[in-house]
Amino acid sequence: METTPIKAAILPVTPYRQNCSLVWCTRTMRGAVIDPGGDLDRIRQAIALEGVTLEKVLLTHGHLDHAGAAMRLAREFGVPIEGPHKDDAFLLEALGRNSSRPGFAESENCTPSRWLEDGDVVKVGEAEFGVRHCPGHTPGHVVFFHQGAKVAFVGDVLFAGSVGRTDFPRGNHQQLVDSITGRLWPLGDDMQFVPGHGQMSNFGWERKTNPYVCDLALQIQKDLG
Repeated sequence: METTPIKAAILPVTPYRQNCSLVWCTRTMRGAVIDPGGDLDRIRQAIALEGVTLEKVLLTHGHLDHAGAAMRLAREFGVPIEGPHKDDAFLLEALGRNSSRPGFAESENCTPSRWLEDGDVVKVGEAEFGVRHCPGHTPGHVVFFHQGAKVAFVGDVLFAGSVGRTDFPRGNHQQLVDSITGRLWPLGDDMQFVPGHGQMSNFGWERKTNPYVCDLALQIQKDLG
């Protein structure tokens, strides 16, 4: 995969302090916002501060704190929305009902311009991001990764020391574990990741220490049947 340099700024938004990210190609200064859940003023300010020309909005999944303001942002800048996988359509079609909740007044139902599949490539300027479909937290969750920068934007699939909740509609814990071990670990131990909430980590550290998906814990579970 092509390795055009990128930069990124992490912008915690909404009452849930969700890690919205502004990413851009340093050759063209064209960029994308990943998971604009809300607080559009802060996102606009970051775009202007970095001198980025917004090219698209990317969504990892359809939960309110990740996608609530996507439609407004895309409409304001005249850009498309790409992602998540089509299995999250039921979540995106229900975002607007949350606009009366404190901190989520910007929420609107959302229809992406492009649904994503496992193995797709998303372009931001001249940079290319790979896509992994990682269901479990939601059925249509996707992860974006840049091979050259060794960074992935994983939404609510994986956290530093934890994993995504699976008690939401159509969540599945075993499916989540399979997504992490089968579609994220192969990207390499040195792949850093920006989770949907909290601090960054890397896949190698989580394979050693994460009590839910570390190699030792999974081997013990397998041995116990």
